[in-house]
Amino acid sequence: MSAVVPTTQEAPVRVLLVDDQALLRAGIGTILDSRREITVVGEAGTGREAVELARTLQPDVICMDVQMPDMDGLEATRLVVADPTVRAAVLILTTFNREDYLVQALLAGAAGFLLKNSRPEQLIDAVLSLAAGDALLAPEVTRAVIARAVGAAGGPAAVGAPGAGRGPAGPPDPSGAPGPLGLSLLTERELEVLRLVARGLSNDEIAAELVLGRATVKTHVSNLLMKLALRDRVQAVVYAFEHGLVGRG
Repeated sequence: MSAVVPTTQEAPVRVLLVDDQALLRAGIGTILDSRREITVVGEAGTGREAVELARTLQPDVICMDVQMPDMDGLEATRLVVADPTVRAAVLILTTFNREDYLVQALLAGAAGFLLKNSRPEQLIDAVLSLAAGDALLAPEVTRAVIARAVGAAGGPAAVGAPGAGRGPAGPPDPSGAPGPLGLSLLTERELEVLRLVARGLSNDEIAAELVLGRATVKTHVSNLLMKLALRDRVQAVVYAFEHGLVGRG
């Protein structure tokens, strides 16, 4: 059964917890509610409940388990991401360090992937990062899995909405060379930012690397996503790998 927690104060980040184990939901909720800038607004024990609560509660971030009865977290993520009335970013939380889960999470449209054995501060940082528009993937498997996802899924169009990653960029070059039209739309600075996004750097880390303000970096990221017709940073990472902007080793 779902349990809706009323919001008692205005908070910048509203979180929906989805896990079939009530004790785990309670533990995660305690960690997140310890921060004033985060409020847990609801809980769900199945993927189906998660989809319903995402529509009614309108959270900013959904912490989504994978293995659940009735509907698993991957299918729930697909439905949430495809729903135009839901604005939430989905953070997949799983016990299993499995590459196939990460690939499926990317294909489903998740904006983040974290293991349940991560430290509490990593969970908090992940929620805040997703709420700020960043993407976050478990560093243990990110590079190898994204490279594999690119080869298996046929490019960024498969990682998100139909047609994503095509747009002005056109179809991917089978040789792996950068698409000249799409990349030519980027400024030199936007191309530099794209390469750093593909390396897994957050906006703050990119700002430090390029000696820029965080707001400036966020603008560059928004601009390059728009020019390349990509939905989010995860698609940008896949696009960069597909077009040879970052090594696959």
